[in-house]
Amino acid sequence: MRTKEKTTVSDSSNIHKELLSMPGPLAKELPYNDSIGKQSAHKVSKESIADLSVKDNLQEAKRIDTKTENQFEIKGESDKLETISMTELYDTVYPPKLPVVEGLICAGTYLFVGAPKVGKSFFMAQLGYHVSKGIELWNYQVRKGTVLYLALEDDYARLQKRLSRMFGMESSEDFHFATQSKNLNAGLEEQLNCFLKEHTDAKLIIIDTLQKVREVSGDKSGYASDYDIVTKLKNFSDKYGICILVVHHTRKMESSDSFDMISGTNGLLGAADGAFVMQKEKRTENKAVLEIAGRDQQDQRLLLEFDRGHCVWKLKKAETELWKEPADLILESISKVVSKNRPEWCGTATELMQILPPMDMQPNVLTRKLNIGAEKLYIDYGVRYESFREHSGRKIKLRLQMNE
Repeated sequence: MRTKEKTTVSDSSNIHKELLSMPGPLAKELPYNDSIGKQSAHKVSKESIADLSVKDNLQEAKRIDTKTENQFEIKGESDKLETISMTELYDTVYPPKLPVVEGLICAGTYLFVGAPKVGKSFFMAQLGYHVSKGIELWNYQVRKGTVLYLALEDDYARLQKRLSRMFGMESSEDFHFATQSKNLNAGLEEQLNCFLKEHTDAKLIIIDTLQKVREVSGDKSGYASDYDIVTKLKNFSDKYGICILVVHHTRKMESSDSFDMISGTNGLLGAADGAFVMQKEKRTENKAVLEIAGRDQQDQRLLLEFDRGHCVWKLKKAETELWKEPADLILESISKVVSKNRPEWCGTATELMQILPPMDMQPNVLTRKLNIGAEKLYIDYGVRYESFREHSGRKIKLRLQMNE
């Protein structure tokens, strides 16, 4: 007769040890996916402003025994606070937040707030058209890309009339509209995912208005609910490196601070990357003030005038003069290493220093300077910077982006 095998105490101990010896969070082992901007939390051998290491929050890794349906939690790193030293911070290249409209709006999630019928939707259409065509908006340079406008308070017939009045018969193949969508807790993110997979050059998504996609939940306080909904949109915009502009209303109560007039709690502005507040002294006036505040751009106050003939906003005056960061002589010298005749250069930091003007700097310091200045090098000079390791050591690659 065949005897049944028994699991000994020693066997159980070995199984337990095997579980404890498993690697840390599974999220750390996920490879970089260039299509959606996710990366491993491990140090990567190749770093650039296009492919960069982003430290994700640690998640609990669990193994499920499918036979017994028992769940074992992997102990260890899941209980530790993930930190980064100042040295690691300087040695890492982070992706730049590229402006959609230079000096006005960057990648991220922003609120665009104003009273009902103040002219917000006209401005949204104007902004979307300019980005989709790559046309300068007022005196601001625009980075061309596909635009999605969720005009959730309109219908297609109204949009047709409005756009033809604003831009005549000159259409844009890269400006897309939808008048219906799901809300955030019922599939909006999946809908946006599908759109971005089909339009990989997308730069801007406009949601008009916030209330149309807001989750209905009685489980959270007003502040927590407001903070959560903008955080979800921000996570999405950060994931794809695009701008999400959310139209919202002001409250009726006046305030000396325009941003205090945003309807709802401070959770909305607290979670957003910035906000635009459009105000008129009188609803019938053609003039409006647009105030701008954000993390990645300077505070501004713009005086606008509405052209009723063409239904577009014109800039009359910028009350706030933008501060321009002084030129970085080192980055300027580095940018001259590449040109239209030689659009790419690759070598070590020591080799790079040999072709630069004399400077009192160690090669490793130059590398850190490039790590920190990668965004400025790209935005100001159109040069992409990469740092990667080979068997012979760490290499630097500079590449002129002539088509961007």
